[in-house]
Amino acid sequence: MTRLALAGLAVALACTSAAAADRTSTRSIDAYPSTYRPIVEAPTLIRGATVLTGTGERLDGADVLIEDGRIAGVGSGLRAPPGAREIDGSGKWVTPGLIDVHSHLGVYPSPGVRAHSDGNEMIAPNTSQVWAEHAVWPQDPGFATALAGGVTTLQILPGSANLIGGRGVTLRNVPALTYQAMKFPDAPHGLKMACGENPKRVYGGRNQAPMTRMGNMAGYRAAFAQAAEYRRAWDRHDGNSRGGGEPPKRDLQMDTLAAAMDGDILVHVHCYRADEMANMLDLANEFGFRIAAFHHGVEAYKLADRLGEEGVCGALWADWWGFKMEAYDGIQENIAIVDRAPGGCAIVHSDSDEGIQRLNQEAAKVMGRAERLGMPIPPERAITWLTSNAARSLGVADRTGTLEPGKMGDVVLWDRNPFSVYAHAEKVFVDGALLYDRHDPARQPVSDFILGQEGIR
Repeated sequence: MTRLALAGLAVALACTSAAAADRTSTRSIDAYPSTYRPIVEAPTLIRGATVLTGTGERLDGADVLIEDGRIAGVGSGLRAPPGAREIDGSGKWVTPGLIDVHSHLGVYPSPGVRAHSDGNEMIAPNTSQVWAEHAVWPQDPGFATALAGGVTTLQILPGSANLIGGRGVTLRNVPALTYQAMKFPDAPHGLKMACGENPKRVYGGRNQAPMTRMGNMAGYRAAFAQAAEYRRAWDRHDGNSRGGGEPPKRDLQMDTLAAAMDGDILVHVHCYRADEMANMLDLANEFGFRIAAFHHGVEAYKLADRLGEEGVCGALWADWWGFKMEAYDGIQENIAIVDRAPGGCAIVHSDSDEGIQRLNQEAAKVMGRAERLGMPIPPERAITWLTSNAARSLGVADRTGTLEPGKMGDVVLWDRNPFSVYAHAEKVFVDGALLYDRHDPARQPVSDFILGQEGIR
């Protein structure tokens, strides 16, 4: 957004005319827009690799051409443009850049000290007014280690103590001085919600609501009922053809919830048990919003068919379970069952600064377990859990997540089948720029924080 547009927005919020009270302006325009600019590099042609396109297709001995920062072609016998970098992909594999839909990098950065704990505003059960992006520390060394694992895009979320924890942000995994220089242009915000044990433990332990799962549901309903009235107040004001009267008072909590009901913000719910996921789907139906994905969901397999029918993704772990009561009924086939349901959208996520470095191996665990039970899953299917399905849940599938002409040049060259325990991401491209090369220290980003520590020594 230009300075002129921002100035116009400020005037709009201050005036009392109908034009000045435009509801879309107050709720949907991003007040902190992306300043991300792709790094411009020469075209790249990878020849003769095994290519997993992210669309469910596998191509053996294929070429991938990246030009002007975008996928320009995938197939056989592609010609390199003048000045192109050519890479021999023989014996190697190519995939889209990996996407982690559940990360806390930057808001719970390394070193993991109390002074860095900026991911959970636990002052109240509903903190929908806070935005995770305002706490992202771009110098977190975790971004570089995630890039070395092939991760090119990630959603940073607030923590899960709150019923409604605030907005998440989708970032490009590039070195930067500000979060806005990492911010995925025009990607919708996510709204982080949490059901189950976390909210009732945090707030019930302080002798305030919620202290039960009944209280959880009542808290969601009260918040969205208030937001529905907020929307109606703006509708009444905007519907006044004369443009008279004072606009409703700006409310940052209600802005977020109303935008979620409008579909401008995608809802992501931390939820473990099948019965609670069903409750949250009913809540969404009551207030007219859509859940993009359930995160963690160790019991997602129990209602996989409903998730598929309603177009809701399951962003899940391969085998985390049993660390609290609501996580006790997890099974290692969870992702495979969600994936095979009609319309199923399975995603492997990390929720971990360490797990984000090996999302490919987490997916491989699921493939191995499913194979043992007679549910073979080929690599071209499993890669969608890390790429196209993840992009879909973040609202960016039209721009990344697959190796299709016109998409962002987010590409990983692996030294072997990425679902091998021995696999390494050899080269990682973001918008066509080679940002990580396992064999070239000059192409291995290091944050200013780490460089500073090295200088001290």
